[in-house]
Amino acid sequence: MLPRIKADKVERLLTAGLRRYVLEEAGKRGGVVGVSGGVDSAVAAVLTARALGAENTLLLVLPSAATPREDIEDAMRVAEVAGVPERNIEVIDIEPLLRSFDERLGSMTPVERGNVAARIRMIILHQRGYRRGYLVVGSGDKSELLIGYFTKYGDGGVDVMPLGSLYKTWVRQLALHLGIPERIALKPSSPRLWPGQTAEGELGLSYEVIDEVLYLVFDRGLEPSEAAREAGVSEEVVERVMEMHRRS
Repeated sequence: MLPRIKADKVERLLTAGLRRYVLEEAGKRGGVVGVSGGVDSAVAAVLTARALGAENTLLLVLPSAATPREDIEDAMRVAEVAGVPERNIEVIDIEPLLRSFDERLGSMTPVERGNVAARIRMIILHQRGYRRGYLVVGSGDKSELLIGYFTKYGDGGVDVMPLGSLYKTWVRQLALHLGIPERIALKPSSPRLWPGQTAEGELGLSYEVIDEVLYLVFDRGLEPSEAAREAGVSEEVVERVMEMHRRS
């Protein structure tokens, strides 16, 4: 079983590391975070505000037509939890920009359009960060990085990734410790790149299973057959997870 993290210690380590990297090593003034209403960006936003100060944290909410209204509401709730002042919160509808790509490129598949949306968001985050002298703080976690579940030059195109050492399961634990509402901390993960998309539906496995397999293979160094026995899943499931990793 995936061990539980010591959330208070993890918070201290991540905020100290983020503060040192942004302010001392990079010599920047603050951080900008794209907040989607999901758990990863919620944790990234709160950690950034605690590490760099709420006054030095810019939160961008960048919905498209695929974004449910409740996600926008949850993103605004995250801003409250982080203590970020209203003047440091921007909501920018990216749908007009997406439509301009539709007009120029012709009909796109949902996946193509979703990846364009992710890259538009990253362009905006970097533009706003450049204007203020801030770094773009990413919200990718270890699970997503190991299986390649992110958009190249989209949500993967950040300056610093404080959650990169935490599996999704651990991010949820940290979220609850940070005071993020349970409905956000435990919400099914989804990049919301097209209507109805969920991460686990697309991957075909729950993050609980994915995280367990990844932990046993990469952190404990078990062979796939040993990991299957330890996790209580079939070797076929372990092979599916490892194939995601190889293809990443």
